[in-house]
Amino acid sequence: MTSLGVVNSHAKLSVVGGGVIGLSVAWRAARLGWQVTVHDPAPGRGASWVAGGMLTPLSEGWPGEDRLLDLGLASLKLWPAFAQMLDPSIVSARGALTVALDAADVADLLRIAQWLQSRGQHIDVLDRAGVRTVEPVVSRAVRLGLYSPDELSVDNRALVAALQSAALAAGVEFRSETVTDLDALDADQVVLAAGVNSHQLCPQLPVRAVKGEILRLRSRAGSLPGPATTIRARVHGRPVYLVPRGDGLVVGATQYESADTQVTVAGVRDLISDAEAVFPAIGDFELYETSAGLRPMTPDNMPLIGRVDDRVIAATGHGRGGILLTPITVEGVLAALTDREPESSAAAALQTADPSRCAGVTT
Repeated sequence: MTSLGVVNSHAKLSVVGGGVIGLSVAWRAARLGWQVTVHDPAPGRGASWVAGGMLTPLSEGWPGEDRLLDLGLASLKLWPAFAQMLDPSIVSARGALTVALDAADVADLLRIAQWLQSRGQHIDVLDRAGVRTVEPVVSRAVRLGLYSPDELSVDNRALVAALQSAALAAGVEFRSETVTDLDALDADQVVLAAGVNSHQLCPQLPVRAVKGEILRLRSRAGSLPGPATTIRARVHGRPVYLVPRGDGLVVGATQYESADTQVTVAGVRDLISDAEAVFPAIGDFELYETSAGLRPMTPDNMPLIGRVDDRVIAATGHGRGGILLTPITVEGVLAALTDREPESSAAAALQTADPSRCAGVTT
């Protein structure tokens, strides 16, 4: 390998995990000349299949999570070029609106806005009239909103399909198998992108499973139009989001410290109730799918991106931000594979995701 990113055409790379992260790494590495094999019994059908697809680091930011904010913002800057290279049509919505319905949530939103301003970031603070100017469909009970016009959402399933096609076109081989031992892989380098299974394969990586339930809704003939922007809110202390899709909405997501993927009655009830508080016309939509996925979480909510040893590179632990953080994760992994520094705009943010920070930390 050289600092220019040129690799020996016979160098073998195994990517363990075929979600959005693993597929993206495989696609881009194959284009650099690696002989890439993706190991996954069901590529694209894990957390990536269930995700909301939000690219909203400002809207999801929380005071104290400065490192995660910086990493998300750095990745968002990479997304337009990433989507253009892959398929621009995967972008499903532009703009994100976070709303508050009671006094406590108004106070939280104002606190978030002040924190973002202290970090040199701008977000529009909207009163009731301003909120309804951006999104006329929201409830009249909404009292305040934060609007970020430059944030995006992508159709996660269209993204998975586009990545699978791009990887195949680049010569990536797919093996429908579950890897149980990284040492047994016939590869010069290994990228571990196995999500919640990463800890089993690499015990020094403190990744645990956190369950999230999600609903997919389809508009019907005569239904009022849904929101055009991504909407986030907290209702009765529970977070809820509504993400536009071409045929309807994705509504999510519950969060449980659990490793099962069964959808509960309580979860569906709460999501529908909370979404209706924000978008009252949702009751006329068709509920056509309920599903649950497992977010790969770390103790500090930061992903694990970088070398574990001379052969293994981690690309895991992305929690609720896997799709947002895909481009910067790919940049970090490719830099490690080709013995070069990441692009300057991403280098500082990637340093905070180095797996070495977790030495001795347990899940």
